[in-house]
Amino acid sequence: MSNLLSIFWNLMLESAPWLLLGYFIAGVIKQVIPSEWVQKQLAKPGLLSITKGALIGAPLPLCSCGVIPTALAVRKAGASKGATASFLVATPETGVDSIAFSYAMLGPIFAIARPISALVSAVVAGILVRKFDTQETAEPAPAPKSCCSMNKTESAPALPSFGERLVQAVQYGYGRMIADTAKWLFIGLAAATLVTAFVPQSFFLQWGDGVVAMLIMVVVGLPMYICATASTPVAASFLFAGLSPGAALVFMLTGPATNIATMGVIKEQLGNRSLVAYLVGVIGTAIGAGLLLNQLYAAFDWPLQLAAMTHGEEAALWRQGAAVILSLLVIRVWMSGLKVKLGSTQAGGEVSA
Repeated sequence: MSNLLSIFWNLMLESAPWLLLGYFIAGVIKQVIPSEWVQKQLAKPGLLSITKGALIGAPLPLCSCGVIPTALAVRKAGASKGATASFLVATPETGVDSIAFSYAMLGPIFAIARPISALVSAVVAGILVRKFDTQETAEPAPAPKSCCSMNKTESAPALPSFGERLVQAVQYGYGRMIADTAKWLFIGLAAATLVTAFVPQSFFLQWGDGVVAMLIMVVVGLPMYICATASTPVAASFLFAGLSPGAALVFMLTGPATNIATMGVIKEQLGNRSLVAYLVGVIGTAIGAGLLLNQLYAAFDWPLQLAAMTHGEEAALWRQGAAVILSLLVIRVWMSGLKVKLGSTQAGGEVSA
């Protein structure tokens, strides 16, 4: 038991500083990029809107659970099927928080390869949805403008000051973002701890570093409801157990983008053909990116730069402080949610009484 706690805490020490930085940047991006602007950019069908969907979605601070209502709003506002699919792929596959986390856990190569692969995957999926879905001959008309936008004589509401925006960014990054990802991050760290402790380092070597290992990672990641941040420590533990870098990349790309909830939304909103095109684009691109990454590792003899998985020398004080701060933020969010549930339960009991 002590060994498990030691591994878990070492993972926290490695990840906490980068997660805190990523959550703050995510909050800033949330304040800088309004949702109305996103919807406007994705309305016109074509390759440009598909590319915009990938570029806009990639840095946004949304995980697998948060991207679904956002994508639905974008679609209802008039976004094309291809742009919606591209947005649905890029947003959960990567983000500023997961890129920072990837750098901490997996090293700079993965921190670069992951977002590039996610962008390519999103564009390919969007193009395939647009090309092979013939059930819809015309894209939906953009949503009608609100009365406020039609009445030009009305004065626009005053924009928040820089200080207010900074406060809102901190509140979103260290509040809403942690609330959305804390459970999955804990599951990812716990899974990484168990794999590190109990799976031999040679376990994944039996599958080699080719397509077979990557298909296994597709099967593992396909049904999982895991965000990009939470998939990172799991991928690190897989690498520690002998999985090839390319196969680990396949897991990090397919897991967040192909969970059951996302596939259900695509089927309902975009149709069966779009769902097939979406899966072909995501899985095919992920395997291609994985094979290329393996070739690059072999050609340049790059070393794996994994975070410490076992107890080693005492970590720096600032890392320990960051881990404690992150733990307290997670506990605060969970306690707030528990109070809300208890309050609603008590209110319901009073009404029924």
